[in-house]
Parts: sequence; C-alpha cells; structure tokens
Amino acid sequence: MHEIAIVKDIFSTLEQAYPETYENISKIKIQAGLLCNVQPILIQNAFEAFVLEESRFRETELEIELLPIIAYCKSCTSNFEVRFHKFVCSCGQPSDQIVQGEELRISQVIFNDQITI
Repeated sequence: MHEIAIVKDIFSTLEQAYPETYENISKIKIQAGLLCNVQPILIQNAFEAFVLEESRFRETELEIELLPIIAYCKSCTSNFEVRFHKFVCSCGQPSDQIVQGEELRISQVIFNDQITI
C-alpha cells in the first residue's frame, strides 16, 4: 500500500519546510488529481494509522480535495473537463494534453496558533 509512504512523505516534507512549527500542525489540506493513482479513503486510513503511532499528531486533521481531469483542446484553444475518461472536447476533437488531474500536492497547512500557509 503506497498510501502509507505518501503520508510519511507529506510529514517529512512538512518537517523540512517548517522545522520550528512542525509539531504544531492542526490541519493538512492536500489536492489529489483523479489521475494521480491515489484513493482518498486509503490515504485517510493511512493518515489515521500514522497519527496513532505519532501521538504528537493525534489531533491533526487531513482534508483531501479531489481535482477533476482538465485537458486542453488545440483545435478550439480551450480547456475542458474530462468525464468518464473520454478525452474529447465539446468541439468534437480528441486531446491528449492534460492540464490538471495528475497532481498530488500539499495545498495548505494550518498550525495550532492559527498560522496558515
């Protein structure tokens, strides 16, 4: 299950980025594209298992925002949302240029003292 490794990487990244306030994290918000090969329920379960082992983070929350797949159409020069894995623009042209949907990123970190980054 690679979700546990992802959760550990999230905490490792935050520890490196915020060494002085790392233990004061109250909420972590992540964005996950529908193509990033991450299941939200599995990430949530891995997160809960991690914070049970790391008692200093027992009160920390995880919020996951799913991002839709957005592709770019060269023909009509517009972005469109991919639905049901059909990479076809409303103008009828297929596209293989993904603009959004493959990312997995930390979008916001909230600390106990209300500092938001």
